[in-house]
Amino acid sequence: MSPRQDWRLFLPGPVRDLPADLAAVVAGVALTLVATLTPGLAGTPLRVVVGLPFVLFIPGYALIAALFPERGPPIDADEDQDRIGGIDGIERVALSFGTSIAVVPLLGLVLNFTPWGIRLAPILVVVSGFTLVATAFAASRRSALPEEERLVVPYRRWVAAARDELFNPASRTDAMLNVVLVVSVVLATASVGYAVAVPKDGESFTELYLLTEDGDDELTADNYPEELVRGEPASLVLGVGNQEHRPVNYTVVAVLQRVEVSNNSTTVLESERLRTFTPRLEHNETWHEPHEVRPTMTGEHLRLTYLLYEGAPPASPTVDNAYREVHLWVTVREN
Repeated sequence: MSPRQDWRLFLPGPVRDLPADLAAVVAGVALTLVATLTPGLAGTPLRVVVGLPFVLFIPGYALIAALFPERGPPIDADEDQDRIGGIDGIERVALSFGTSIAVVPLLGLVLNFTPWGIRLAPILVVVSGFTLVATAFAASRRSALPEEERLVVPYRRWVAAARDELFNPASRTDAMLNVVLVVSVVLATASVGYAVAVPKDGESFTELYLLTEDGDDELTADNYPEELVRGEPASLVLGVGNQEHRPVNYTVVAVLQRVEVSNNSTTVLESERLRTFTPRLEHNETWHEPHEVRPTMTGEHLRLTYLLYEGAPPASPTVDNAYREVHLWVTVREN
């Protein structure tokens, strides 16, 4: 057995028997998961390079391959002109882009009504699962067809045609058009990649907010507790949203403060540290944490404050040294 074939023996049987285009789909899914979930690679441009095809092309291609397993119409005069059915390569590529753009938002809409929500990990799982299931159906339907009717992607013919068109043009005009086309594609790809990977100034921020749960377990920015009892729990939901265009390790410190307000200045007279939260969020990820507040300090017009920091907080967390803060005014009674 030649060395070129030895590495195939390490692959599972179903993957080893996949057609080349479907094997490339599986490889694209695996590469996206590695580039997205590996800590050292999550913030690199590789995530953008593999993520765009994963969202815009791969799911649609797998679905179209399952719906149309037949070869497309013949493109050479010496091929069987009586064979009909299937779609040609241009239609297949166009439908793959269009179907991906339609399917991925629908999957996100379904996730929005689940407890997991629209977050990075659930989206990866759902889109990857959909793509792999569609790939399995595509492989099964294609293998059930007679060999002469199965879709075969003509990679070598495409590569040879592209090589002849680029390096052996029929005229000087064709050569100039080829150069312009290649330069345009490179510039467009670089522009899109730069726009995605490097955000504009002023677009980086972090959201910090408090919510409550209503009677239907829905989150709402209303009905905050105003009066608490010492030692008895009060339920709140802390929310953090990362729009920093990079993964961030956050720390949120919850403190109850007795303050004195005079002449537009606030002085902290006494502070009680209640809870500490340490979420790690990817870009565009939102984190909600239901928790209970059990104050031991009593008094009127106390400030229940949540202080957010990037990384570890200072030894004495205050509103002045926090990156973000949100607070409620509460009264804590003895009973």
